[in-house]
Amino acid sequence: MSLPPPPSGARMPPARSDNPRLDALLRKAHDLHPTEIDLTLGRLERLLGALGNPHHRLPPVFHVAGTNGKGSTCAMLRACLEAEGRRVHVYSSPHLVRFNERIRLAGQLIDDDALIVLLNDVIQRNGEAPITFFELTTAAAFLAFATVEADACIIEVGLGGRMDATNIIPTALVSGIAQLGLDHTQWLGPTILDIAREKAGIARKGVPLVTGRHPAAVTARIAEVAGLAGAKLLIRGQDWDAATYEGQLHYRDEAGKLAVSLPRLVGIHQHDNAALAIAMLRAQTALPVKDAAYRAGMGWVEWPARLQKLESGPLWALLPAGSSLWVDGGHNPAAGRALAESVRPLLQSGQRLLLVTGMLAAKDAEGFLKSFAGMASALYAVPVPGHAAHDPARLAATASAMGMAAVTAPDLTKALRAIARNCESPPLVLVTGSLHLAGRALELNGNLPN
Repeated sequence: MSLPPPPSGARMPPARSDNPRLDALLRKAHDLHPTEIDLTLGRLERLLGALGNPHHRLPPVFHVAGTNGKGSTCAMLRACLEAEGRRVHVYSSPHLVRFNERIRLAGQLIDDDALIVLLNDVIQRNGEAPITFFELTTAAAFLAFATVEADACIIEVGLGGRMDATNIIPTALVSGIAQLGLDHTQWLGPTILDIAREKAGIARKGVPLVTGRHPAAVTARIAEVAGLAGAKLLIRGQDWDAATYEGQLHYRDEAGKLAVSLPRLVGIHQHDNAALAIAMLRAQTALPVKDAAYRAGMGWVEWPARLQKLESGPLWALLPAGSSLWVDGGHNPAAGRALAESVRPLLQSGQRLLLVTGMLAAKDAEGFLKSFAGMASALYAVPVPGHAAHDPARLAATASAMGMAAVTAPDLTKALRAIARNCESPPLVLVTGSLHLAGRALELNGNLPN
């Protein structure tokens, strides 16, 4: 069933469904607050109280913040815990295609019927009181997690940390901070130290806070916040470390050493995310994980639209034989640097890299694209359907100023058809710049996350 367009002038809901009942509830949830982001915990605290405080009854929580890599870290935590035989809930955002992707109950994406019941409940308990979409759906997730039995609960921070809705949980088994970079500066502050302070706001008294390797000033800021909270800070390079060599990830901490295969997720930045997941799991003792489960988890972990190769499907079929089509949701300068570094070894000798890019209006397009200067030969700028995005013509102009041939296309399908018409040899095509655009690519190609 195709979805009707929103009314003229209406804000586009952050989630829609081809199930009419679920779509109506998602729209209702969206309309309860005039803005999508309003960082405070008071509204959610009120609603959770009306629901019986389900966030006090969650299974042991792994709480993960970060600018980039937090979703991949959560995916690796889940893979290792499930390899150990544990039942695991996961709350993540944003979704790529369907809202259901945000709530995973004991290993399975929540189905429409269960989601309808949950949203009905939280909307009725909230009444007409203002509450953001993310706050309301976080309440729904916590209600589900408190109701369905599981051994662990993995919660990805939505935005920032200190005032993020997920930070209303009273405690955690362990917390982690993935890679940091400049993003959402209008809410989190203009400098990397501001970002670090906000992310470190998930620190809790007596709870291990595991962090990767950061510049000294950033680590100092995280340590300051963790110290005030009474958290036990575990810093990469001091309390634990990891290195990649001989085709394996070699990890060490005070408990000993561990060697695992490289994670299934493509990109050298994923080695750091894997190391952080291992460090978080080893920082706690309530849910022990055997070495064999770490190795198995790295081998089967999945996290869609993170340098994901599409090897069949309608979009893939539009390109000339021998081409390769990749999708990645990277959308900030730090992600651009990691992505360019990971794509470089995928290029065959003489093969051209072509970008199909759309970016949300609030994102730093120049900062993201500059890592591809001198590497990508052309960029096809497209809109991001349903979202306020950079004008494709301006995006193309930004790429052109960096030496890329740049044109616009009205959508992904037409961009790939234009590539097929214009290329003289099979290229590597990378759809990137937005998780929303990446999700659209997966939807069009029939690769629905499950």
